[in-house]
Amino acid sequence: MDRLDQISSFNRFTQVSRETIKTLVKFENLLIKANKSLNLIGKSTINQIWQRHILDSFQVIDFIEDNDKTLIDLGSGAGFPGLIIAIAAKDRKIPLKVSLMDKSSKKTKFLKEVISELDLNVEVICQNILETDKKIMKHVFVARAFKPLPKILELIHNQAQDWKKIIIFLGKTGKNELLQVSKKWDIEYKQRISVTNIDSLVININKVKKKIE
Repeated sequence: MDRLDQISSFNRFTQVSRETIKTLVKFENLLIKANKSLNLIGKSTINQIWQRHILDSFQVIDFIEDNDKTLIDLGSGAGFPGLIIAIAAKDRKIPLKVSLMDKSSKKTKFLKEVISELDLNVEVICQNILETDKKIMKHVFVARAFKPLPKILELIHNQAQDWKKIIIFLGKTGKNELLQVSKKWDIEYKQRISVTNIDSLVININKVKKKIE
C-alpha cells in the first residue's frame, strides 16, 4: 500500500478532520527528517508510517473517555502512541492532558520540537521510570513496545497511584503473556485485535492485584 492509499485508508477508518490530517502529515515529515540521525523508527517501516505507526497508535483513542483527564505514555520514543493520542483527543475535543516519558534526551528533545511545531498541549518528561521510586498520578497509562507485560504490571503496582486504566500493545505472543502473568496477578481487562495486525492485541486493564504467594 503506497503512502496516499495509507492516508486514504486512515482517513476512512478514523473520520478525522482535514486539519488533523494536515497536522499528522507535518508530524510525518518531521519524523522522517529526524529519523536520519536519531533512528526513531525502523528504516523498514518508513514507507508504512501511516499504517504501522500512526493508525496503530490512533486506535487507542477508542479506549479514552471524556472523564479521563490525564494520560502518560511510558517510553514514548518517537511519540507512539502518546503524541498521536494527543492529536486524536484534540480532533475529538476530548480534554485529555498527555505526558510523554522517555529516558533519551535526544528523543525528548525531538518530541518537544514536534509539540512546539504542532502547537499541542503535551508535556515531555525526560526520565527513566525504572530508576525512580516516585509515585505517578495519572488516570491512564499506555505502553507500546516499552517493556514485557510482567515488568509493566510490576511497575504500575509499585509506582502508579489513583489510576483508572492501563492500555498495552501486545504482539503475537500476547495471549501467552497474558496466560503467564495470570499466575502471579489478578487482572481485569478487555482486549481487542489490533486494527493493523490480526496477530496483535490491544488490552485495556482496569484492575491489577498481586496474588498472595
